[in-house]
Amino acid sequence: MIQNQKSRRSVLQKSATSLVLTLLCGLSLNSWSQTTNPASNWPNKPVKFIVPFAAGGANDLLARAAAEGASKVLGQPVLIDNRPGAGGTLGTMLGIKSAPDGYTFLISAAGVISNTMIKKSAPYKDNELVPVVMIGLAPSIIVTSAKSKHNNLKEFIEFAKQGQGAHFATAGTGSTPHFVSEMMNMHYGTKLIPVPYKSGSEGSTAVMGGQVEGTSEASIVSLPHTQPGGKFKALATTWTKRMSAAPDLPTTAELGFPEIQIAHWAGIHAPVGVPPEIMDKLAAAVDAAMKNPAIIDRLKIMGIEPMGGTRASFNEFVNAERAKLGNIIRATGMKED
Repeated sequence: MIQNQKSRRSVLQKSATSLVLTLLCGLSLNSWSQTTNPASNWPNKPVKFIVPFAAGGANDLLARAAAEGASKVLGQPVLIDNRPGAGGTLGTMLGIKSAPDGYTFLISAAGVISNTMIKKSAPYKDNELVPVVMIGLAPSIIVTSAKSKHNNLKEFIEFAKQGQGAHFATAGTGSTPHFVSEMMNMHYGTKLIPVPYKSGSEGSTAVMGGQVEGTSEASIVSLPHTQPGGKFKALATTWTKRMSAAPDLPTTAELGFPEIQIAHWAGIHAPVGVPPEIMDKLAAAVDAAMKNPAIIDRLKIMGIEPMGGTRASFNEFVNAERAKLGNIIRATGMKED
C-alpha cells in the first residue's frame, strides 16, 4: 500500500515536472520568436515618411494618402516630413542616412533612380536605397496652350518635326517632361528643344503664356486647366491606359505613339539595413491603404492611380524604369554638371 502511494507520487511529480518544462520551453520559443522577428512588435512609436519635394504635388499627396491608410493598419501615426531642395537630393540623402530601424522611410520618385545616371556628382548610389512598395502614379498629360493651333498629338508632332522644331518646357534635366521630349525626338523625329524651368508649375505658366509650344505635366497639375475655359489643350496621356478622371483623353499608344510612355510615380524606399520583415509589414499596410475605396476615390478624382503591391513587384518596376530611362539617357547624352 505504502509502495503504491510512493509510486503514484513519483508519477505525479514526473508529470508536473514535464508540464513545467513544456511550458518553459513554449515561453522560451515564443520569446525567441519575438526577438528573431523584428516586425513582431513594430511599430511601437510613430513612423516617418521623408518627402523630398514641397507639399501639394503628386508625390506629396500620394505620400499623405499612404500615411493615412497605413497608420490605421499599423496602429501608429505615420508622419510626413517635407524636405524639398536640390531637385530632391536633400531629402533623399536624409532618407539614406537615417537609422535603419524601420522608423524612417523615403518617398521616392523617378528622379531618385535617374539622378545617379545623369549627375556625375550625385552624392549617392543606387544600392544605398532598398525598394519597399509602390504607392501610386500620376499619368503625365501632353499639353499645349488653349490658343494653340494644334488639336491633337499627331498635329503637334508634325509641327515639331519642321524647321527649327518647337520649345518644350521641362522642370530641369532628367525631369519627366524632359524624358517625354526626348522620347518624341528619339522615336518620332521631332526637334523638340527642352527649356528648363525651376519647377513644373513655372513651365506650365510658360505654356499658358505662349512662351513655349508645349509641355508634359502630371495629371494632378494639368487636369484642372484642361476643363472648358481652361488655359490648356490636352493632347494625350502618356500612360498605358486612360484615366478615370479624363476618360475621353486618349493614350499616346492609342494615337500611334507607344514609345511615349512615362508617369510621375511615388514609392517608398528604405535605407540599407532595415529588416526585411519590417519592410514586408509596411508594404502590406500600404497595399491595404491603396485598396481602401475612400482613398481610391479621392485620388482618382485628381487623376492619380493608386497602386500598392509587394516588395517584389516594386523592385521589378524600379528595375524596368531604370533600364528604360537609362537607355534614353545613354542615347541622348542627357547629363547634368
